[in-house]
Parts: sequence; structure tokens; C-alpha cells
Amino acid sequence: MVDPIPGHTPHTRVGVDVGGTFTDAVVVRGGHAWTAKVPTTPQDQGEGVISAVEAALAHAGIAPADVDSVAHGMTVGTNALLERRGARACLVTTAGIEDVLELRRQDRASLYRLDVDHPPPLVHANHVVGVVERLTPTGVETPLTDDAVRDAVSAVCALAPDAVAIGLLFSYRDPSHERTLAEAIRTALPGVPVCTSSDVLPEIREYERIATTVLDAYLTPILGDYLSRLAARATTAGLPEPTIMQSSGGVMGLSDAAQHAAHTVLSGPAGGLVGAAAVARVHGAPLALAFDMGGTSCDVALIENGEPVRAHGRHVAGHPVHLPMLDIETVSAGGGSIAWADAGGALRVGPRSAGAIPGPAAYGRGGNQPTVTDANVALGRVHGTLGDAHGIVLDVDAARAAVGALAGTLALTTDACARGIIAVAVQEMVRALRVVSVERGVDPRDGVLVAFGGAGPMHACDVADELGMRHIVCPASAGVLAALGMVVAGERRDHVRTVLVDSGDTDSLRAAAGELLEAARAVIPDGHVDMHADCRYAGQSHALTVEWHPDAAPGALAAAFHTAHARASGGAMPDRAVEVVSLRVAVTTDGPRMSWEPHPAAGAQAGPCTIPMSGSTCWVADGWNALVHDDGTIALDRP
Repeated sequence: MVDPIPGHTPHTRVGVDVGGTFTDAVVVRGGHAWTAKVPTTPQDQGEGVISAVEAALAHAGIAPADVDSVAHGMTVGTNALLERRGARACLVTTAGIEDVLELRRQDRASLYRLDVDHPPPLVHANHVVGVVERLTPTGVETPLTDDAVRDAVSAVCALAPDAVAIGLLFSYRDPSHERTLAEAIRTALPGVPVCTSSDVLPEIREYERIATTVLDAYLTPILGDYLSRLAARATTAGLPEPTIMQSSGGVMGLSDAAQHAAHTVLSGPAGGLVGAAAVARVHGAPLALAFDMGGTSCDVALIENGEPVRAHGRHVAGHPVHLPMLDIETVSAGGGSIAWADAGGALRVGPRSAGAIPGPAAYGRGGNQPTVTDANVALGRVHGTLGDAHGIVLDVDAARAAVGALAGTLALTTDACARGIIAVAVQEMVRALRVVSVERGVDPRDGVLVAFGGAGPMHACDVADELGMRHIVCPASAGVLAALGMVVAGERRDHVRTVLVDSGDTDSLRAAAGELLEAARAVIPDGHVDMHADCRYAGQSHALTVEWHPDAAPGALAAAFHTAHARASGGAMPDRAVEVVSLRVAVTTDGPRMSWEPHPAAGAQAGPCTIPMSGSTCWVADGWNALVHDDGTIALDRP
């Protein structure tokens, strides 16, 4: 699975991913892998994490003391955001813009539905403190006085917050006021996390910058508590301190992650995409779609030339997270998604999930509501023991009873209702896949669908048919590919700075790039460096990101932007001046190389049929042919 280094004692690496239903662990040593699946422990994900690691190590016959590294992806921050159970935070901002979180961008949540609202801000209006000070693009307009600092600290202390966010106007140009306030608040409230926008996101656009900083403060105490307990559990179990997967697809130290939770909101899905990109590279697929269907949700993404597509901000649970991250689209369609009938008698699936407890009815743990998994069990597409998930024997009668109850409400047969549940879930997942492909100007019919997750291979043929795709790869490690992605991910740090200069001003660009590069090298001295620039035509509101290097010839940056603009918008304006909004530097280290040597086919099967996999099940639909390799990888093609 992961290549050992010739002549070296093989390292033992562990990856562990927390899903909505199961927690997956994979142990890799000397090119071999051992896996384990245990039920997720929602009350404290760390319990399931250690249990999964210990189960995988027992399977491998490896002692915890022999483990060299543990990489972990989790959903702690995401769940806290979705359930709005983050810390009691307050915001300190420039007097006069205290309502920045309420005003947002003054856009509607839905253009045509007046009954749809944005989610309420993570900080209540009563917990926003205005400070008398003001910076402008050219310097200080209103100085930050000692009296203003004392007033702000007094107001913050009166609120007794669990965390403090500081976001002042134009602090991306001059962070001095934020730093002064942060030092004073930390002195007055020792142990309370203080997050400054100049540290979290030194970038233009005050709403996104401040909202991201507020989100960081809102989640950091929750994630910090979780990670401290996890570190203690790891020590007790004799394991090394885990590293944490970031939303950007690289790992970072546990203590760094605990200080800035906003970097981990897509931690779990990022591991799956890193693993899927490695699979795409191994199979030589220039275009691939990652299709990760788990128990609670489905995560999809675009992979081009073996690299996952990246974004520099998106909305999670309706809140902007304007940080570097993998471009992942998530929908509430997983194996545990509950099917129901709405008031108009239409069949719906999700967003509610049966979760790990009690789980689908077929798991025999007390669940009685029909789920996508129950629909598959009712149709006979999956049966027997659920992979290696600790011997869960699927209860066909319970699954059919749950689906049958809904079928009665809809005046359908049990089988027809089960097929309908699957069809509705598939349409939701296809919609997400079109967002990351068709809406990006990419034809999915030319690509390969990399299907993984506990339920991905089960629905891959149906999804591919809807997209017109003819090639599917279900890797042998499909059920635990997200955990394996944690193992092969390298370390990553991202740095950004807003510059707002003409693309022809190479001296200013090179000076700013040099400062960013110096900061990046201070964290990862020997890493690979990638540099990009956010560019726009002068007068435009939004920018496109293009690759750039300080040694590039004059005019190369503008030319790259013209090309990117033509691809994104269908045309370019080469006579217009190009403005560089921000520069971005990413420093990465290589993780262990994933390499599956070509394995001979162990057999071929034509659909419809079911093929068991480790930690998953592959459903081969009618009209599809499956080539099963002796390592467990399944390649599906439609003639």
C-alpha cells in the first residue's frame, strides 16, 4: 500500500478517520496494511479513535510502542458548527462596524424564497465590543489610546467569554492595533483563547476576515478540549501524539491545530480526497471524481492530473471559512440517511441520519427508521456480515420492516420504496458531483469515478450512469481510504497576504513574496514551495487564483490570468490592467508514497451482482462489467 524505503527499517504509520457511523483505522508497515472499523463514539470521538487504532494494531500484531506516527482526521469542529454548540465567544471590532456579522454581504439566503434566512451569527450582537480606533489603507486615522484599550478589556471581561475574536478594519495592512488589544485581553483573561484576524486571515474583505476569525474563536475551545483529551489517551495507550489533518489536505501538529480550529473544519473529508488523488495518480487518470459516501454524508471533489482542486474559501453550515482548503462539496446523503415522506407525500432522504447509535435498522441496535443502508439490504444488494465492522450481522427482516412501514405510507411495495430511496439519494449525490465538475467547466464523462467510503462502491454504478461516466475504480482500501489518506498526507502550511498592486509592479510583488517565503520557511525549512496570486481586472470585485513564481518573466502573471479568465468566464480582456489582490505561499513535505503495483485480475463478473470488499460492498449494476484484481481493487466499466 505504501512503499517502504529500501534498506531502512520500515516505519509503522497509523491513520484514523472519524465518520458519522464508523471510525476507521489503518496501520501501514513495510508496504502492508491492516485495517479496523469500530462504531463512532459521538459523546467523545477520542474513545472510538483509540479503540480503532488498538484494533488495527492487534490485527497487525504490532505493539503501540512500535508506532512511529498517528495522523487523525475528525469532525469535532464541523459537528460543533452544525449543531451550534461551540464556545461562548465575543467579538472585538472597530467602533461603527459592530453589526458586520449581521449585515454580512447584504445578500439574500435564497434569491427567490423570502422565507429562507441566513443562519444567525456565531456571536450574538450583545457580545460585540466596539473599540474607538480606525486604520485606513494609508495609515492610522484614529489612534488606539490606552483608555480605549482599558474600556475594551473591561467590556470583554464583563462578558466572561470562553474565547475572544479580534477583527479590526484594515488590520491585514497594519496588525499593530489588534496585537495591542490581544496582549491586553490575554493578560486580563489568562487561559482564554484570543484569535486575531491578522493572524487567522490577513486578507482583504472585512466580513469574510472577521467572520472566519469569529468561527476560529467559536470552535477553538471545543477542539482544544478534545485534542487535549485525545493526546492524554494516546499517551496512556503508548501511542505517539497524533498529527491533525487540515482542510487544506496536509497535516499539522496537534498543538497548532488546537490553537486554530478553523483550519480543521473539513479535516475528515480532506483525508479521503488525499487518498482518492493518490489512487487517481496510481491509475494514471488525468481526470477523476472523488466519491466518498459514508454513513452520514457524501463528500465529492474534482481531481485533475492527480491533484485535488483547491479553494480559498467556502461556506460551511452557512458561515464563511475563508481559508485555504480542498474544494469539497458535501451533501447529507449517506448510508445512515433516513428516508421519510414530506407533507405532500413525496419521498425524501436526509438530512437526518441514524448515526452510529442506533444506526440503520439492519444493524440490529434498536433503529427502526428506514435508511439508505436498509434499502440496499431490503433489495439483497448487501447481506451477511458488514465487512469487518466488528461482526455486525445484517438483519434483513428488520430492514424490510423499516422500509415497508414507509412504503405503506407512500402506497408502494417494499421493493419499490427501497429502489426509490436509493434513487433519491443518488440524485442528491449526482447534484453535488455536477457542482464540482460541470459547474467548473469540466465534462465528467471523460473521467474516472473513484468510489470509496463504506457506501461508495455500493452506489457507484448508479451515480456513474447518471453522469454518463463509463469507468469506475473501487480501491481495495475503499472502506478506509480516508484513514489511508491521513497516512500518505504530508505536512502543509499556507500563508497569504493582500498586496493590491498592478501585476507589472514586479519589485513590490517580489518583496512581498520574499517576506511570505521567509515566514513559510521558518515553519517548514526544507519543504516544497508553491506560490500563487489572486488576480482580477482593475475594477472587478472578485479574483481568480493563478500559479506564479517571483522569477517569472514580466507579463507572465497577466498572461496566466487572461488564460484563467477565459476558461472560467468564456472570454478575456487582454487590454485591461491586471491587479494582484493577494499572494499565497504553500510549503509542503512529501508523505509516504502510495503505490499499488499492477495486480493480475483474479476474476471478472458481469452485473447485476454483489462483490464483498474489506470494509465495504461493491454493487455491480446491470450493464456493468467488474474486473476484480487479486489485491481487492475492483475496476468497473460499461461497454
